[in-house]
Amino acid sequence: MATKIGIRQLVEFVLRQGDLNDVKNSQNTALAGAKIHRQLQSTRGSDYASEVYLKTTVTMNNADYIISGRADGLQLNADGALIEEIKTSDQDFTDLSTNTLTLYWGQVKVYGYLLLQAHPDLDQVTLQLTYFQVSTEKITKTQKVLHRAELDQFFKDLITEYEYWLTLRADLRHRRNTSIEPLAFPFPAFRTGQRELAAAVYKTIRLQKRLFVEAPTGTGKTISTLFPAIKAMGQDLIERLFYLTAKQSTRRVAEEAVALMANKGLRLKSITLTAKDQIRFAEEQDLLPEENPFMVGYYDRLKPALKDLLTHEDQLTRPVIEQYARKHTVDPFEFSLDASLFCDLVICDYNYLFDPLVYLQRFFSEDDDDNFFLVDEAHNLVSRSRAMYSAEISDQPIAGLLKLAKPDQTQPSDDLQQALKKVRRGFTRLTKSLFEEDATEQVLPDPPERLLPVLRKFNEFVTDWLTTQKPSPLVDAVRDYFFASLTFVKIGDWYDGSYQTRYVYTEHHLTVKQLCLDPSDFLHRSLSLGAGAVLFSATLSPMSYYQRVLGGEANSLAYQLPSPFPPKHQAILVTRYVQTTYHQRAHNLDRIVASLSALVTGKRGHYLVFFPSYGYLHQVQAAFTQAHPELTTVAQAPTMAAAERQAFLDRFNIDDDQPLVGFCVLGGIFSEGIDLRGRRLIGVAIVSVGLPGINAETNLIRDYYDHQNGQGFAYAYQLPGMNNVLQAAGRLIRSQTDTGIILLLDQRFASRRYTALFPPHWQYYQTIESLPQLTATIANFWHQTEVPDENQTHETT
Repeated sequence: MATKIGIRQLVEFVLRQGDLNDVKNSQNTALAGAKIHRQLQSTRGSDYASEVYLKTTVTMNNADYIISGRADGLQLNADGALIEEIKTSDQDFTDLSTNTLTLYWGQVKVYGYLLLQAHPDLDQVTLQLTYFQVSTEKITKTQKVLHRAELDQFFKDLITEYEYWLTLRADLRHRRNTSIEPLAFPFPAFRTGQRELAAAVYKTIRLQKRLFVEAPTGTGKTISTLFPAIKAMGQDLIERLFYLTAKQSTRRVAEEAVALMANKGLRLKSITLTAKDQIRFAEEQDLLPEENPFMVGYYDRLKPALKDLLTHEDQLTRPVIEQYARKHTVDPFEFSLDASLFCDLVICDYNYLFDPLVYLQRFFSEDDDDNFFLVDEAHNLVSRSRAMYSAEISDQPIAGLLKLAKPDQTQPSDDLQQALKKVRRGFTRLTKSLFEEDATEQVLPDPPERLLPVLRKFNEFVTDWLTTQKPSPLVDAVRDYFFASLTFVKIGDWYDGSYQTRYVYTEHHLTVKQLCLDPSDFLHRSLSLGAGAVLFSATLSPMSYYQRVLGGEANSLAYQLPSPFPPKHQAILVTRYVQTTYHQRAHNLDRIVASLSALVTGKRGHYLVFFPSYGYLHQVQAAFTQAHPELTTVAQAPTMAAAERQAFLDRFNIDDDQPLVGFCVLGGIFSEGIDLRGRRLIGVAIVSVGLPGINAETNLIRDYYDHQNGQGFAYAYQLPGMNNVLQAAGRLIRSQTDTGIILLLDQRFASRRYTALFPPHWQYYQTIESLPQLTATIANFWHQTEVPDENQTHETT
C-alpha cells in the first residue's frame, strides 16, 4: 500500500525556513474559511470545478508514495488551464511574510504540476492566488503563468529535498511492520474478555467502522485496544493511530503499554503531545518571538533536530522531546508537533481532534482513511465536548482594563481605551434591549448577533495592538480578555439548532453564553476524519445514550464485556432506609453516619465515601468524626495542588489495615483514574444517586432532549449522575484477588429506574431494609471472604 503525503504537508516541510513566529491570533476558523471558500467558488463560471482532487505517485527507495491534495478551483476551457488557491486570514496581503507567500505559491505550483501531468496536451498553466482578508473582506488576486518545464523542475527539486525524509519514513515503516508481524500479546495469557475485545477492535479497523465498548475495570482496556490496532497497522490497514485521552494519568498508561510491547520487540515511533503552556521552557515565558532563542531560526535547525531525534529514539515522551529540543535550541511544543508527522502512534488530549479552535490542522484538515482513533474514558467526552463548543464573555473585566489602560507618559493607551469603551457600549445597548428593571436572565435560540460584530472589531484592533507591545500587566490582562473575545466570536461560526444563548444580568454586569447543548454532530464530523474509531470506557451504560450523545447513533457498533473478576468478591448493598434528597438530608444524617460506621467497623481497613457536593460532604464528615473520633479521616478539598492530591493518595497507598476513611466528591479527581488494590481500599460508599445540582444550563439540556426524544431528565441529570456513581464504585476491585463492599446509600438506587442501569457484574446486588440487616450482611460477607496479602495478577494496562 502506497504511503499518502499531503501537498500542504510536503510543501510546508520542505520550504519553511527562518524563524518560528506564533501565528497571529486570527478570527478565522476552519469552518469560516470553508464558508469563504464556498462563497468565492460559487461566483466562478460554469467551466469552473471546485475542490478538485489531484495526485501523482512517486517511487523512491523501492516504495511508492502518493502525493495528493484538493485544489480549491480548476478552470479548463479553450483559453487554457487555470488553478486557483484560496487563502484567508486577518492580515493585509501586503503584510504577509515572504516565507508565507513562498508556502502559498508552493502549494499552487504543485497543483499546477499535477494538472499538467494529467493533461499531457497542455504546456502551461495559469496559477492564481486569491487572498481574502477576513477583517475587511478585501480580495487580492495575483497570477503567474508557468510552463511545464518550470513546474517539472520545481516538483523535482521539492521531491529531491524530501527524498531523505521519504526514505526515512519507508525505512521506519518497514522496520515497524517487520517488528509487528511476530509480536505476541505481551502477557502470558489473555484475561477474561481481553481476547474478545482485541478481536472486536481488529474487526472494527478492518471494516472501517465505529465501535463503542464498555469494558469493566480490570479488563485491561489500554493493551486490549492498542495491541490489535498495532497488529492492524502491521498489515497496512491503517498508517497512523491516535490514542485520545482526557487525563495525563491515562496518557501514562498508554505510554506504559507501548513500552511493554517495545520490550517484546516492537519498533514503533510513538509520541505524547503535551499542552503548549506546560512544555514550553521557563526561559521562553514573557519573550517576544523575535527575542526567543528557541524560535529565532527555528526552521533552520528543525531538520537536524528531527534527524537526531528519529535516529535515536522510538518513544517520544515529554522528557525526550524536551531533551532534544534543548540540545538543538528549538521550541519543544512546535518540535513535538513537527516530530508527530513521523510517528505511528500519537498519544494526546481529546482537544487535538475534537476542539474546533486547537485541533491538529496538519492531520485533520481533510478526511484520511490512514488514520484511526482510540478514544479512552469516552464518558468524559460528553461534558468536555460541550465545553469545547461553548463560549461565554462578560463586560465585568472592562472596568479593570480601562483602569490599567489609563494613559501615562510611559505607555499611552488612548486607542485601547476607545476600543474597550466601544465594547462596553455594545454590552450596554444589548442589556437595555433585553432586560426590564427586575429581569436577570434571558435565553434565546438565536446567536448574539448584536454583540458579535462589536467583538470582531475589538479583536481586529487588539490583534494589531499586541504586535507593538512589550510584556506588562496591561498586556497580560488585555490578552486574557482578547482570548475570551476571540473564542466567543469563533464559536459563533458553529452556532446552529443545537445552541441556545443565555444572557445573565447581575450586579450591573452582563454575561453572554453561547451554549452547545448537543455536540454530537460536531463529534461525528471529527471522528469521520479517520477510517474509524473505538470509543471505550469502564462505564458506557446505557450504550444507546452514549452512542447518541457522542455522535455514533446511526453508524456504530456496540460491545459490552463482562467483568473479569468473580462476582462473589464484591458485595453491592443498596439501602432502602436512607433518603438523601435535599429536603430529607438533615432527617437522615444519623442513619447515614450509622451506616458508614457499620461499613468501616465491619473490617479494619481503608474506605472511600463519595458525595454529590462539598457542602454535603462536610456535613456528614463533621457528624462522622464526632461519632468516631478514634478513626482517621481525610477529605478532598475544592482546590488541591498536585502535591496535595498526591499526599491524599499516599495515605491510601500504605498497604496495611489501619482504619482510614476518605471523604470525596462524585465526579471529582478521586472518583476515577486512581488504582488502589488489595488492602489499600476495601470499601466504597456512595451517598445519593449523584444527580448534578439543578441549574439553569442543565435545565436547558433537559429541555433540548425532551424535545428531541422525550428523555430530557435522563440525558441531563440521571445518566451523567449514574456515570459518576459507577466511576466512583470502580475504584474498588482492581485485580483478581481484591475483595470489598460497595454501599449505595439512597433508596432511589433500589427503584427500577436505577437498577435497570446497573452493569451486569452488579446483578447480585442486595437490598438492605434496616441498619441491623446491614451490619449482619457486612459481617457475613467478610466472614465468607478471605483477602490475600499479596496481589499476584498482571497489570491492568
